[in-house]
Amino acid sequence: MAETIASTLTRKDFQTDQEVRWCPGCGDYAILAAVQGVFPELGIPRERFVVVSGIGCSSRFPYYMNTYGFHSIHGRAPAVATGLKITRPDLEVWIATGDGDALSIGGNHLIHTLRRNVGVKILMFNNRIYGLTKGQYSPTSEVGKKTKSTPFGSIDYPFNALSVAIGAGATFVARSIDVYQKHLKETLRAAASHRGTAFVEIYQNCNIFNDKAFAPMTEKETKEEAVVELVHGQPLVFGKAKDKGIRLAGTELEILRFDDPGGGYSAADCLVWDETRVNPAIAFMIAQMGPPHFPTPIGVLRRVDLPTFEAGVVSQIEREKERKGEGSLEQLLRSGDVWTVHADGSVS
Repeated sequence: MAETIASTLTRKDFQTDQEVRWCPGCGDYAILAAVQGVFPELGIPRERFVVVSGIGCSSRFPYYMNTYGFHSIHGRAPAVATGLKITRPDLEVWIATGDGDALSIGGNHLIHTLRRNVGVKILMFNNRIYGLTKGQYSPTSEVGKKTKSTPFGSIDYPFNALSVAIGAGATFVARSIDVYQKHLKETLRAAASHRGTAFVEIYQNCNIFNDKAFAPMTEKETKEEAVVELVHGQPLVFGKAKDKGIRLAGTELEILRFDDPGGGYSAADCLVWDETRVNPAIAFMIAQMGPPHFPTPIGVLRRVDLPTFEAGVVSQIEREKERKGEGSLEQLLRSGDVWTVHADGSVS
């Protein structure tokens, strides 16, 4: 019966009666619309979804999703989500987080969730700024970024979120952009189907404190030159006329120009994308691409199958139950090194 109900769900079923309180024009609206559009397609009963968040503009997400939800504390959403997924592996646990929430105070929780391959889906909204606290630079802000907390320009080298995820051993890593609705939905569907941790970085415009941070990738006149889409089994070709490509030359990536009279290059000379490579080396190299020398990659960088953390935990518990029988919390608390404090204060 539950599956029959799930098959009839619509976007409206995942909308709440809460007023959506993001700034007008914020990219978060587009991400919310995409998620609410994809969830009913998955054929999963609504009561099996849980959205967990930390602190930040993105972390209002649970209020706007008509599912179970948990608005936790700053940076700790992965820890809360991990505990939930271990105790209820049947639930579909999604995390909504931002670049500051995930990569600053929450960095440690994030990398360990990724390396453990917990079966949660992490949507990291990256606007390269702290929006909720009114415009300080974040771990993904570019060098030289002038903000309220860096009036003379940031001197920090920014995190590359995809590189962090790949370096931590994430089994699914992808990137999309808020206004690329078709691509974003395809990416969310791919993340939803993955067993294990799925990390999706979503470039999201903050039109108040960091407007047009991704303009070259979103403006009609420039986006085809600024973005290369990773399509499994297809050569990496980009450009308005599809006249450029990416190839692997030894241990370096390089751009090929098909109209180069001295080259005679074509799509056949380009790197054919394989998101299922177990060795993450090429995916890590692709994650490093970006302006001014390369287009920015979007799509799935890595998708490999490995056993999930929660499956391992459940397996251990079941094995020990068979060996020792059902446990007793009372017995556990009274075993091992215990002592009794008597009325007179003595201890035995």
